Amino acid sequence: MRKTAPLISAAILWALAQASAAQAFDPDIRNNTLAISPDESLAIAGNSQSPTLKVYDLASGKQRATLPGFITPRNIVFSPDGRSFYVTDSSKGLLERWNAGTLKLEASLALGPGAFGSAIDRQGERLYVNNQASNTVSVVDLKAWRVSKVITGFSGPRQGVKLSPDGADLYVTNFRSDKLSVVDTASLSVLREIGGFNKIRAISISADGGTLYAANSGNDTLSKVNTKTGRITATVAVGSEPYGAALRPDGKVLYSGNLKSDSLTEVALPAFTPAAQIGGLSGPRQAISFSRDSRKAWVLNEDLSVAELDLATRRITREIKPSVN
Repeated sequence: MRKTAPLISAAILWALAQASAAQAFDPDIRNNTLAISPDESLAIAGNSQSPTLKVYDLASGKQRATLPGFITPRNIVFSPDGRSFYVTDSSKGLLERWNAGTLKLEASLALGPGAFGSAIDRQGERLYVNNQASNTVSVVDLKAWRVSKVITGFSGPRQGVKLSPDGADLYVTNFRSDKLSVVDTASLSVLREIGGFNKIRAISISADGGTLYAANSGNDTLSKVNTKTGRITATVAVGSEPYGAALRPDGKVLYSGNLKSDSLTEVALPAFTPAAQIGGLSGPRQAISFSRDSRKAWVLNEDLSVAELDLATRRITREIKPSVN
C-alpha cells in the first residue's frame, strides 16, 4: 500500500486538475458560429455550450465528423485557400489551427482566457482576435504563428469584428460600452469610436466600405452607419432580439438573425426597409452564411442543425442535422 498510495494520490490530483481545466471561463456569454469553406463543400458549426464542433458535407447533406476537445468554442474562420480553419475557445484561451482536409488539429496558440471573435485578412496572413475579458485585440501573424501585437483600449469585444473590404480598417464591437472601435490596420491603433447602439451584436460592411450595418438586440433594430462620418443614418425594426446582421454577397439584401422570433428579417437595400420575414428556424443568432452567387443561405439553429435556404423563394430547402451518435 505504501507504494500504491502515492500513485493513487497523483491520479486523484491529475483528475482534479483536468476537471478544473475543463471548467468554462465565461459560460454566461452564449454565442454560436458557422463557417462555410471557400469551395462551399464543408460547413463547420459550433456553439459555446457544446464541447464539440460539427462538420457537415454540404454535397451529401450529412454530418461528416465531430471534432472534440473544446470547452466554449467561440468563432470559426477558414483561410482564404480553404486548407485550414481557425477556432477560438474563450475558456481554453487558445487559437487553434485545424487542417480542413484531414480534420486534424495542427497547432495551438495561447491568447488568454476570453478569446472570442476573429477576422482574417484576404491574404490569409493576419488574423485579428477579440478578447472580451482583457479588452484587447490580438494580432496574429499566421505564417510565423505568433502574436505580433496586442491592441488595447476596448470594452468587452465579443464576436463582432470585421475588416473593411480593402483591409485598411478593422471594426470591433464593444458590447459593454455599446460602441464600435475603428482600428487602422497599418498602424494597429484605434482611430475613433462610433456610438449610438443598443446591445450591439453582429456587423457587416458594404463592398465599397462606405456603409456598415449593425444588429441591436436591445431594441430589436438594425442600424445603418456612414463609415466616413461615423454617424448612424437610419434604423429599421426587425424581429425580437436580433443578433445577426448578415449582408448578402450581391449587396442587395441584409438579414437579421432574430433569436427570440426564431426567424430572419429580410431588409431590402438600398431602401433599408423590411421586405419579408423567414420563419421555421430555431434560435438563429449571428451564424448566417451565404453562397457566393447569393442564391443560398445557411443558418445555424440552436441544436447545431443547419438550415439551407433558397433566398429567391425564402424557403428552407433542407435541414442538415447532427448525427445522433
